[in-house]
Amino acid sequence: MTARAEAAGTVGEEEDEPSAAALESGPPDTATGGPGAGVGAGGRGAILLAARRAFIRRPYAEVTMRGIAADAGVSPSLIVKHFGTKEELFNTVADFTLAADVLFAAPLEQLGRHLVLTVVRIRREDQGDPLLRVVFALGNQDERSLMRERFREQVTMRLTRMLKGRERELRAELVAGQLLGFGAALSIHRGGAAGRAGAGHLADLYAPGLQRLITP
Repeated sequence: MTARAEAAGTVGEEEDEPSAAALESGPPDTATGGPGAGVGAGGRGAILLAARRAFIRRPYAEVTMRGIAADAGVSPSLIVKHFGTKEELFNTVADFTLAADVLFAAPLEQLGRHLVLTVVRIRREDQGDPLLRVVFALGNQDERSLMRERFREQVTMRLTRMLKGRERELRAELVAGQLLGFGAALSIHRGGAAGRAGAGHLADLYAPGLQRLITP
């Protein structure tokens, strides 16, 4: 399969108090979104959200373009226009390259805080988590295993190559796990204190633990 890149949003300066309209709408969408997966872009974002839901919940062979189109509220022809075939659409869903580009765009000494701020921003602006969809692919032995393989190579091993010192792979795996846990916590508690907290305050609390793994 040939991976295709999806449009990525730009992560700007820190915003501690986003508007209520920017908060994620619920676990299914926030778990399956990511950079470029907002509801705009002429239906492309809606298609990606629907495709991610479909591919992580059902075997590849059971997913249809017509079903994705119905969930996204668009015509099947629009999916073909944006992505071509079902295989190409799956490759876009299973690709974490652009999410990693945004997440790792900071010096190592500042990376922990940047990771937290970036995850919060993506979730609140795009109504989706950049990484969490890989969790829902666990335990499946069909094409969805490709999502786990790509996550490891494009996220975990990329971070491993960035790190310095001893036990780089172990530290990268733990950072990736903490990021997934952070995204899960924000989904579960989206109506609680975590959902109301400013991005800067969340980073103050969560980033130091990440940073200790990045630059021990």
